[in-house]
Amino acid sequence: MNHTLAVWFHVCSTSPPSFLPSSQIDVFSYICISSPIFCGKVNVTSSKEPGSTEKVSTMTPGKEREALYEDSSGDGVSTICNTTLPSHLSDSTDEFTTYFDQKIPVPEDEKHPWFSFRKLWAFTGPGFLMSIAYLDPGNIESDLQSGAIAGFKLLWVLLLATIIGLLLQRLAARLGVVTGLHLAEVCNRQYPKVPRIILWLMVELAIVGSDMQEVIGSAIAIHLLSVGIIPLWGGVLITIADTFMFLFLDKYGLRKLEAFFGFLITIMALTFGYEYFRVGPDQGQLLKGMFMPYCEGCGIPQLEQAVGIVGAVIMPHNMYLHSALVKSRQVNRANKKEVSEANKYFFIESCIALFISFIINVFVVSVFAQAFFGKTNKDLQEMCANKTFAPPSLFQSNGTLDVDIYKGGVVLGCSFGPAALYIWAIGILAAGQSSTMTGTYSGQFVMEGFLNLKWSRFARVVLTRSIAITPTLLVAIFQDVERLTGMNDFLNVLMSLQLPFALIPVLTFTSLRPVMNDFANGLAWKIAGGILILIICAINMYFVVSYVTGLGQTLYYVIASLLSIVYLAFVAYLTWLCLIALGASFLACGRTYHLGLTGHPELFLLNNIDADQASIR
Repeated sequence: MNHTLAVWFHVCSTSPPSFLPSSQIDVFSYICISSPIFCGKVNVTSSKEPGSTEKVSTMTPGKEREALYEDSSGDGVSTICNTTLPSHLSDSTDEFTTYFDQKIPVPEDEKHPWFSFRKLWAFTGPGFLMSIAYLDPGNIESDLQSGAIAGFKLLWVLLLATIIGLLLQRLAARLGVVTGLHLAEVCNRQYPKVPRIILWLMVELAIVGSDMQEVIGSAIAIHLLSVGIIPLWGGVLITIADTFMFLFLDKYGLRKLEAFFGFLITIMALTFGYEYFRVGPDQGQLLKGMFMPYCEGCGIPQLEQAVGIVGAVIMPHNMYLHSALVKSRQVNRANKKEVSEANKYFFIESCIALFISFIINVFVVSVFAQAFFGKTNKDLQEMCANKTFAPPSLFQSNGTLDVDIYKGGVVLGCSFGPAALYIWAIGILAAGQSSTMTGTYSGQFVMEGFLNLKWSRFARVVLTRSIAITPTLLVAIFQDVERLTGMNDFLNVLMSLQLPFALIPVLTFTSLRPVMNDFANGLAWKIAGGILILIICAINMYFVVSYVTGLGQTLYYVIASLLSIVYLAFVAYLTWLCLIALGASFLACGRTYHLGLTGHPELFLLNNIDADQASIR
C-alpha cells in the first residue's frame, strides 16, 4: 500500500512539528545543523508491504536555485529546497547560493510588530531595481512626446498606467515570495514543452527589444555629451564595454549593487528635476492634467500617444525580473506570518519606488508640455539658428514638432542654454545604463528558468549584447541619428506584442491554490486582474495595428496578418489555461485538467499546513 514519507529539515530538535499529522508520517528525520535550513516538505510515494524493509530515500542537495522534483504521474508531491546541506552532511561540494550569491537577512523587531523601518530597509532594493524599467530611454521618449503632443492632458494616463503596473508587479513579487520560484521557473514546471519553448522565445524577444532601446539611449547620450565628436556607432561600442564593467559590481555584494542602482535613480531625479525647475511648468495645469481623466480637444495623435504611454510603462520582462529579485531576502516560507510580512514590505517598497519613478516621468512630461507644446519645427529652427550643437537640417520639415530623446536634448539646449542639454544627456545616460544592467539580469533569470541553463552573467551579456548590438550598430554606421531614434517606435510595438506572455502567466499561477495555497488570488483579484490584463492587451493591440497600418505597405499587411494568426492562437491557448485556473472548469473540455498538478506536481511548502500552526521556531 502507499505511504507518505515526510522529510523535514529543521533546527536540531527532539520532536516532530505539531502541525504534521501522525497519520501521514512514516519516517521523520531531523538533521542538526549550525543554522536553519529552510527546505520544503517532500512527500514521496513509496510502496511497502507489512513486514518488509525498504531503503528510505533522502533529499538530494540542490544546486543553485534548483528544485527537487519527483515525476510520479501525479502521485508524488514535491517542493523547493532553497539550499544545500553542509559539507559534512552531504556528498555535494556545492555551497548555498542564490543568483547574487547571497541572501539578505531580515532583522527581528519585536518593539514594532505591525510596521518596522528596520525591516522595510532590509526589504528595500528589489522594488527599486524593478522600477528602473519605468525609467528606461523608451519611457523617457514616450514622456517627452506626450508633453510635446498633448501638453499636460495625458498625465492622468501616466498615473493610471503606473498604478496598474504596481498592481501587476505585486502579483509577480508574491509569486516569488510564496513559492520560492520566479515566474520563468514556474512556467518551466507548469507548461508543456512546446508552449514553454514558444513562451521563452517570446520573452527573449521582448528582452532583446528592450536591450536595443537602452543601447540606443546610451549611445545618443554619449553623442550629445561629446558634442557630436563621438559618433553614434562609437557610443554603441562604449555602451557594450561599460555594461561589462558595471555588471562586475555585484562581486562586491548585493547591497552595494542595489546602492549603485539607487545612485543612478538619484542622478535621473536630479537631472530631470533640474530641467523641471528650470522650465517652471504651470502647476495648475499639471494637477488638472494628472487628476482629471479627460483630454479636451484631443484627436488621433493624442489617442495614439496615450496608448504608447501604457505600452512603454508596463514591460513584459519586468514581471520575470521582479519575481526573481524578491528571492534575495531570507524569508522562511514555512512560516505564514513571515511570508505575509515579506509580501507586505515588498509591496510598500514597490509603492515607494514606483512613486519616485512616476515623479521623474512627470518631470519629463511637464518640461516638454510647458516649453514645447504647440510649437512647430519652424519655431525650433529659428530658435536653434547658429547653435553649434544643433545641426541645421534637424528641424527642416514643417508641421507639429516631432521630438525624440536626441531632438529633446537639442531643443532644451536651444531654449535654456547648453547646460540644459548636457544635464539632459547625463540623465539619459543614467537611464540607459541602469536599464541595460537590469535587462541583462532579466535575461539571466529567464534563460535559467525556462531552459535550466546556468550561464554566467558574462556569457549571458555576450549573447544578448551580440543580438542587440548588431542591428543597432549597423543602423548607427549607415544611417543618421533620426533613423536610430526612429527604431524606438518599432521596438515599442515589439514589446507591446509580448505583454500577454508575462501578464497571463503571472495571473494564472497566482490564482492557483495548489501553487500559492492561502496566498492565492481571491475572487476580487481574479476578476480585477483579468479585466486589467484584457484592457492592457487590447490597448497594446490597438497600438500595434495603428503602427502597421501607418506603414502603408501591402506586403507588411500580408506578413502581419499571417503572424497574427499564429500569435493570437498562442495567446488564446494561454488564456484558456488562465481561465481554467481562475475557476472556469467547464473549459477543461471534459478532461481532468488541473494546471499545477500535472507533469511535475506543484504543492509547495505551505500546502497542508494549518495557518495557525505553521511556524518554525
